[in-house]
Amino acid sequence: MSEHGEQLALAQKALQAGDFTQGLALVEPVVAAEPGDGEALYMAAVALRYLNRQQEAETMLARLHAAMPEYGRAWQEAGHLARAQGQRAQAIAAYQRATRFNPALDASWRALAELQEGAAARGALAQAERIAGLPRELVAVTHHLHEGRILRAEEICRHFLRNHPKDVEGMRLLAQIGIKLGILDDAEFLLESARVFEPDNVQVHLDYIDALRRRQKFDRARAEAESLYKADPDNPLFQSHLAIESMQTGDYDRAFALFDQVLEKVPGDPATLTSRGHALKTTGKRDEAVESYRAAVSKKSDHGDAWYALANLKTYRFTDDEMARMEEQAARPDLAFMDRVHLSFALGKAHEDRKDYEASFGHYQRGNALKRAQTRYDADTMSAELAKQREVCTRELFARHEGAGHPAPDPIFILGLPRAGSTLLEQILASHSQVDGTLELPDILALAHRLRGRKAGQSRYPEVLHDLSAEQLETFGKQYIENTAIHRQGAPFFIDKMPNNFRHIGLIHLILPNAKIIDARRAPMDCCFSGFKQLFAEGQEFTYGLTEIGRYFADYVDLMQHWDEVLPGRVLRVQHEDVLDDPEGQIRRMLDYCGLEFEEACLNFHQTDRAVRTASSEQVRQPINRAGQGAWVPFDPWLGDLRAALGMEG
Repeated sequence: MSEHGEQLALAQKALQAGDFTQGLALVEPVVAAEPGDGEALYMAAVALRYLNRQQEAETMLARLHAAMPEYGRAWQEAGHLARAQGQRAQAIAAYQRATRFNPALDASWRALAELQEGAAARGALAQAERIAGLPRELVAVTHHLHEGRILRAEEICRHFLRNHPKDVEGMRLLAQIGIKLGILDDAEFLLESARVFEPDNVQVHLDYIDALRRRQKFDRARAEAESLYKADPDNPLFQSHLAIESMQTGDYDRAFALFDQVLEKVPGDPATLTSRGHALKTTGKRDEAVESYRAAVSKKSDHGDAWYALANLKTYRFTDDEMARMEEQAARPDLAFMDRVHLSFALGKAHEDRKDYEASFGHYQRGNALKRAQTRYDADTMSAELAKQREVCTRELFARHEGAGHPAPDPIFILGLPRAGSTLLEQILASHSQVDGTLELPDILALAHRLRGRKAGQSRYPEVLHDLSAEQLETFGKQYIENTAIHRQGAPFFIDKMPNNFRHIGLIHLILPNAKIIDARRAPMDCCFSGFKQLFAEGQEFTYGLTEIGRYFADYVDLMQHWDEVLPGRVLRVQHEDVLDDPEGQIRRMLDYCGLEFEEACLNFHQTDRAVRTASSEQVRQPINRAGQGAWVPFDPWLGDLRAALGMEG
């Protein structure tokens, strides 16, 4: 244990013994030395509250919220402090956030039961009693899971389930851990089993739907949602879930009908109006999407998701009144974390459209800083992971496995960095009669996760690639083809557009030696700044800092150069700027590489009627244009960290 770790352990003992003066004295040097240490900040805030130094406790909590915005215990402590100051409404709001970020905080549920009335109080008490009835191991697992100690949570949960193999709550928790770790097949299996043991457990069914959707088994997710809906067709929660799963399977008429049913029961529900807007956007009904998003913020002015959805249309321009309303909400000290994130990115876009670049950058920077604190992305770890691919995936590895793998030529992988023009390339190729456009498929990433093994802190991937047999490689390739079949509409070729697959080109080559691989490349400053401005639904944590995204781009270029060296001619690089300069020439080049005849529809890709679910959905419905080129230039005074990370100083 480090010196600071020992200091915190002693401070914790002092606090547990009620010696708050000694506890504070022990923790203050750690706070001074490591201002972002969440555990130290938390202990200091607790000690200060008990010592009745409330103003200092508030300051310490503000620092803790900035360092760890989704730390449930921090919000519980904020609730205790507000309650001690007689601020009932603020205490309730803080306790509600605490239970959202960590549903096992018994003290917060009991406080809510005491502070609220009626159904809300009864619901909170029921949650407190549910937690009290859980095995202490599962309460510990929940704390570890929601406080970021995933591997420790997994270790305790697996040990518990060895002794209690049919405990449904344990299975649910291990499934949640699996989802966090990207081991989606395990999560699906656990929830499928839990559903058998407790067929009437609604939460298990909802978790199972979530796992199926994440695995992109949309038909099965919809069937599961349908069964809940049939059991209680008037339940707006079940209507909403079925609407969302209907969207995923392309049945937008059913989704819209179900959204209307929800809105009849819960008029003006902001979340439903926003989901409905997403469906309208995906199907190209831009004006109706705008109307739905606007209705959401009209009902709830701090509903950041809908404000950002308007900004994320890319072509929408905010009115003066909307700007003022967003600024007013963003200034609220009690604004919920994700609402603040959404509003920061939306205001960044709004000010950019008005050419107020300094204000715009300030909002983008604030939104990114919030996300960076939430994700705690480590650029050094990522650099090491990509360097390991270069070290392990050698010419000798590929020579030894030559002739192995599954021979199917069906997949076309479009990969690279997000915001590099991959959606445009997908739309062009998916306009061809012989190619199905699908989604950003998770299958390669999931296989890489499986190959890492389960031993905590000891990944076997990519070294394990040297140990795989020809039979295993063929099986993995065959499974990929089988598992992705659900997304295809019958064309002989299909696109997998997961950008992060560039990390695993060696694995792709070994299991699918005849697949096509296209590297969507864009000028570094354009690509990186576009990623920095984009709030992603999930993943892509490297985008939330200028240094981080610059390093990632540089590491990506190095790794792609390695693939070119060890797998010469295997990857087709398509530069976005070349597509803008000579669209027909680049389209013919891609089609030749894929072994496809030229079709005029590829040149008229913007007329192709298909659902597009990425941030570029509006842009690919327009002819090729240069709207995003050089968008970073007005922001150049604030992009020094990005230039440095890219090695472009001066």
